Amino acid sequence: MTYLLGYTGRSTLNLLYAAATVCVLMVDTVNWTFIQPLRGRGIRMRSAVEHFVEFGVRSMPIVGLICFLIGVIMALNAAGTLATWGATRYIANLVGVSSLRELAPLMTAILITGRSGSAITAEIGTMKVAEEIDALNVMGLNPTKFLVVPKFLAMLCAVPCATVLSMLIMIFGGYCVSVYYVGVDSGIYIDQTLEALEMKDFVTGMVKSVFFAVVICWVGVFRGFQVEGGAEGVGRQTTSSVVTSIMFIIFVDLVWTVLFY
Repeated sequence: MTYLLGYTGRSTLNLLYAAATVCVLMVDTVNWTFIQPLRGRGIRMRSAVEHFVEFGVRSMPIVGLICFLIGVIMALNAAGTLATWGATRYIANLVGVSSLRELAPLMTAILITGRSGSAITAEIGTMKVAEEIDALNVMGLNPTKFLVVPKFLAMLCAVPCATVLSMLIMIFGGYCVSVYYVGVDSGIYIDQTLEALEMKDFVTGMVKSVFFAVVICWVGVFRGFQVEGGAEGVGRQTTSSVVTSIMFIIFVDLVWTVLFY
């Protein structure tokens, strides 16, 4: 009983401490991103652009390939069923709506989490182990402004941009299978896609992508600041960052799906 109560107490206190730390991090990031620049304290835009290239541009080859293959897989699976009723033209509806609402934003976020979210944790964790963050404080540089804000702005721009491209690539994957394998007329596929899609579908995907970007950045940064114990701690928190980010991404996806539909 003593062990059980002690474990419950420690877990609760650790959870409350983590929640308070995340809240402080969120408030501090918003402050240095949107409020302090209005008071004459600038943003490291060059660093933000470099991170945007890293998070967005250099992620597109793998993101584009995976999204294309998912579009192909969706079309192949739909073709077998729809061909039974002679309704293969509706492959376009399934692929288009699924891509915009759900799969393109979700897959983009998960892939960027694995590629860039883990890198954020590893970078900040390595700096903490090497006491470089303490050196920033000694020099009078705010770690949030110096390290977090450029990554936050870059991720906030990179994930939605990558999501838009992923939507187009996924639809193109379905188009290739439908037209060149199933035999659907190209014009019919395009007309069905345009008829099926609504602005609400696009807005849903973009809203999700923005919140996914926030989750990826803040979880990566939070886990980075939690690193302790040298290289082993960096590896442990990097793994935890990816797992936690994916969990929160799925949860955020569920919330917005319920709210929109």
